[in-house]
Amino acid sequence: MTALHLRGVVLPDDERRDLWITDGRITSEPVPGAETIEGFLVPGLVDAHCHPGLSATGATSLEEAAEQAKTDRDAGTLLIRDCGLPLDVRPLQARGDLPRIIRAGQHLALVKRYIPGFGIELDDPEQLPAAVAEQAKNSDGWVKLVGDWIDRSVGDLAPLWPDDVLAEAIEVAHDAGAKVTAHVFGEHALDGLLNAGIDCLEHGTGLSADQLDGMAKNNVALVPTLINIDNFPGIADKATRFPTYADHMRALHAGVGEMVAGAVEAGVSVYAGSDAGGMVAHGRLVDEIEALHRAGMTTEQALGSASWAAREWLGYQGIVDGAHADLLVYATDPREDLGVLRHPTHIILRGVVCGT
Repeated sequence: MTALHLRGVVLPDDERRDLWITDGRITSEPVPGAETIEGFLVPGLVDAHCHPGLSATGATSLEEAAEQAKTDRDAGTLLIRDCGLPLDVRPLQARGDLPRIIRAGQHLALVKRYIPGFGIELDDPEQLPAAVAEQAKNSDGWVKLVGDWIDRSVGDLAPLWPDDVLAEAIEVAHDAGAKVTAHVFGEHALDGLLNAGIDCLEHGTGLSADQLDGMAKNNVALVPTLINIDNFPGIADKATRFPTYADHMRALHAGVGEMVAGAVEAGVSVYAGSDAGGMVAHGRLVDEIEALHRAGMTTEQALGSASWAAREWLGYQGIVDGAHADLLVYATDPREDLGVLRHPTHIILRGVVCGT
């Protein structure tokens, strides 16, 4: 493994420094003979809601999942929280050429209350705590619930789980040392999830100002997946049998920018997630970063939500002594123009320049 010498402005500290990479780690101690790389140094991007191993119809093969992860890597994503997969991707975690992956186990839903083939479909809500215990044991510290979905008997989004079952299930996860996140689009499931002690919400399009204030107070994270929410009007157009649901989805889409702006203003920890693997192509994390900026984040906040802030949230370091050498190098400052993120001069994963 070739030693590297990095010289440039390190984000987010905004300090010009000299660093070296040897044996896959960052050090401030000079390494003789190292190859010099210069530029703006950014901790590797993080996709906090990504599904390498998932297609629009269900699980892919491991080979397809690896290609999806490569596409993400080549766009700068070096850390993925998978946020629910029907495929065991532990073999991908062992590969040095792919992004690091934090597995969240399988989606937990009810029969006929989520996309077929995506997750585990329980027959009875009372089975949720035991299912959560199993996913907590088999994952990397995250459990993914489906909090709401269309209920065809009422023709609209509706919660899947009774409040008391949610509270028990989340307590089970926490006792096992795992965190819980939930897919949730509409308004009606939110109080139950938040009151039960959920750690994170995915999408969250129905969140109110009061709920955002509570999330900030209780340190509940939000991953809004804005580029996936852009699919809501198309989903609504196909839901001709359920006009109430269709109108609801259009309204949630129309209000999501205001919701995210409110979350940022309230102090909610907001992170970037592309939701790639279903209706969204892999490699689009920069699109999500730009969407968060348009919704009210500063360029530095938007970049941090997919880099140093997200890494800290998930228990990974940035560009510091002793950290894993997972970082990106840019010719110019991406905080001045987020479009720069599409053109790294070097992608360094586990201390190796990708493509060499």
